Amino acid sequence: MGSSRSRAGNRNVRRERKRHNHDKLIQAALEDFTTPPTKPTRIILKPLTDKQRQYDKSIRANVVTFGTGPAGTGKTWYAAMMFADMIKQEQIKRLIITRPAVEAGESLGFLPGELDEKFDPYFRPVREALQESFGSSHLEYLVKAGVIEARPLGLIRGATWKDCAVIFDEAQNATKTQMKMFLTRIGENCKVVVNGDIQQRDIAGVCGLEDAIKRLSGVEGARHIHFEKADIVRSGFCQAVVEAYDDKVEEDRAGLERALSA
Repeated sequence: MGSSRSRAGNRNVRRERKRHNHDKLIQAALEDFTTPPTKPTRIILKPLTDKQRQYDKSIRANVVTFGTGPAGTGKTWYAAMMFADMIKQEQIKRLIITRPAVEAGESLGFLPGELDEKFDPYFRPVREALQESFGSSHLEYLVKAGVIEARPLGLIRGATWKDCAVIFDEAQNATKTQMKMFLTRIGENCKVVVNGDIQQRDIAGVCGLEDAIKRLSGVEGARHIHFEKADIVRSGFCQAVVEAYDDKVEEDRAGLERALSA
């Protein structure tokens, strides 16, 4: 009996030691893959294309700027960098980033982690731009202090935005109801940028971005800047990809029109 208990005790000790070593290996692996802190990049923000110049002027002069067009034109990056500069110069107190959580094909409730962790993949494209301006450590401080906030579109109802800037990214995936809810949050001394590529929407029915642009056309304080393929600044290859896919879209549209008229 005593020897059986001794063997069982030894097995438990070995299991515990093995689990401890396994945990240490996992922790070491995580530390190896942790992204090192980044320092701010000394960038003097200036427009690279005529459309970016129009975009810059519109953001400074208007309450709402709609930016549409293909990927790689700097719609999100330029707005994020502008608002980062405004925070540094104390022209605005907060920056809020939101977007529809539809790209993953599942609701936030089915993603792992707390709400902040669930929404982080949607915040990441803007976060990367902000890291260039603030550096990763200072950006984390600003996020924890509430100066920069990423908020899911579904949780903005009832909010009023004052003395702040807001970036509504990937807005082509907002419905008409969601867009109305978003635009009616705007309060005093608020600057808003609403970005998207209508050709890449992932929702059925009326596109809230397209609908809002039509409704606010001619309204004082709102302006629409549409970027073209020639405005792509990400890379020459990105421009080539957009052109290749645009040709396919035109072919599909022409084929559909021929089929309907037959």
